[in-house]
Amino acid sequence: MTSSSLDFLSQVSRKLEETFLDGQAVSYRDGLCLPRRENVLRILMGLLEILFPGYSGKEDFYRASLMGSLAGRLPGLYQALAQELSLALTYLERVAQKSLPPNEGERVAQLLLEKLPEIREWLKLDCRAALDGDPATRSLDEIILAYPGFRAIAVHRIAHVLYKEGIPLIPRIMSEYAHAATGIDIHPGATIGKSFFIDHGTGVVIGETSVLGDNVKLYQGVTLGALSFPKDGCGRLIKGSKRHPNLEDNVTVYAGATILGDVTIAHHSVIGGNVWLTESIPDPYSRVLFSPAELQVKIRKGNQP
Repeated sequence: MTSSSLDFLSQVSRKLEETFLDGQAVSYRDGLCLPRRENVLRILMGLLEILFPGYSGKEDFYRASLMGSLAGRLPGLYQALAQELSLALTYLERVAQKSLPPNEGERVAQLLLEKLPEIREWLKLDCRAALDGDPATRSLDEIILAYPGFRAIAVHRIAHVLYKEGIPLIPRIMSEYAHAATGIDIHPGATIGKSFFIDHGTGVVIGETSVLGDNVKLYQGVTLGALSFPKDGCGRLIKGSKRHPNLEDNVTVYAGATILGDVTIAHHSVIGGNVWLTESIPDPYSRVLFSPAELQVKIRKGNQP
């Protein structure tokens, strides 16, 4: 390598180093103690494997030895989870400048593992909702193995527990993994009831403060988003305000519909495809439909354009 090349690289290095001096977005371990993304995803895969043993295809599980297999996996999973949670909480203490109780990471790890039986029961209901709601599927196994909507929901049910406990970074790492893998973007803060079904799923967006009741069904391209973002006196976004829709029990939203703002859709209502909605639907059993422009169909004769 020539001396001029070495000088050039030295200049780039110095200029790059200057961008770190403000202390923002510096990811060295002794500074921010960030959790490792690859470790978080490895833990997530381990949790999914426990919830549905053997479905990953990486290891065979048998009913006769299932209890022993699960018991053998839990200690290592618990230790890895507690470690990454502790890193995330140390990061929170630094950026928020507040102290947390000792062993908080272990407490949240125990809480999540304690909730796994409940999460599994809810996921079984989600799976049954998919089987009952989609004539194209043939079995529960097909849904667990292949349906992107079910995978996104499974990840969300795990991430939501951590989000509610105030864990930074890790819930969003999990949800963005599901987003990248399925095309379904569910913020870990969204509250979702039982028997939830996303049909097809590509392009579905569910915002942070969305609240969905039981037996809700969404089709592809549905957006549950925010209409506006409130700001403080300095023009900065106010975090944590309620700004996303509420869907009561047994609501169905068809493909391409957009519902924005802190509005409420009453139970047993149907929102038709491509509807743009920014106001509440207070009456149960409502049907909201989009009336397109009149279609014209002409039959060509021969080679006429």
